[in-house]
Amino acid sequence: MGEGEECIELKFRIYDGTDMAHGTYASSTTVATLKQKLVAEWPQGKTITPKSMHDVKLIHAGKILDDNKTLADSRTTIGDLPCGVITMHVVVQPPVAKKKKDEEHMGKMNSCSCTIL
Repeated sequence: MGEGEECIELKFRIYDGTDMAHGTYASSTTVATLKQKLVAEWPQGKTITPKSMHDVKLIHAGKILDDNKTLADSRTTIGDLPCGVITMHVVVQPPVAKKKKDEEHMGKMNSCSCTIL
């Protein structure tokens, strides 16, 4: 953190209500960096576990935060709280393998036998 840089106190709440990674973060921290930290520190023994940062979405005030934005860039989402901890919700949602589903669908279509009268 640079000298004089604004810091934001955050905690992250996962699907079962558990809070994790409570700490103070520099406003220059990117959302992608936060997601990498969450994946690395994910609590053991949870039934749902992200494999990579791409499986994680951070939500605050009903908005999904963009990976390439910093906390300062997301200021409109985070707001101007003079003090207190900001809670962000963490959703684990693995990316859908669309290509595989399309291939399966095409395979089913190709295996149909039709009789034309």
